[in-house]
Amino acid sequence: QVQLVESGGGLVQAGGSLRLSCAASGRTFSRSAMGWFRQAPGKGREFVAAISRSGGRTYYADSVKGRFAISRDNAKSTAYLQMNSLKPEDTAVYYCAVRNTISVSISAHEYDYWGQGTQVTVSS
Repeated sequence: QVQLVESGGGLVQAGGSLRLSCAASGRTFSRSAMGWFRQAPGKGREFVAAISRSGGRTYYADSVKGRFAISRDNAKSTAYLQMNSLKPEDTAVYYCAVRNTISVSISAHEYDYWGQGTQVTVSS
């Protein structure tokens, strides 16, 4: 079992920045690929970013490329999502997720453990 707890969400004006954190406990975090997803009201869960277990490979949705950065600190069992130049369309609940494998995926259904989510609201 893996427990994930997100933090760092909040209300920010367009153009601002936020840094989300995802603290993991349980299964060895360093052996797992992980990702960030988001879900806006009335929409499905959307891929945002993913990172390999070592942190050497990262993947981004086109909508956030160049503005968001995913990273991880395996010594702290924590992953991060730095979000810059935020736009109102980034408003959503953001979730971190972990896979029971080292392979990275951009598909939500391939992730095994999920956090409870943290709300990000970007005002115009």
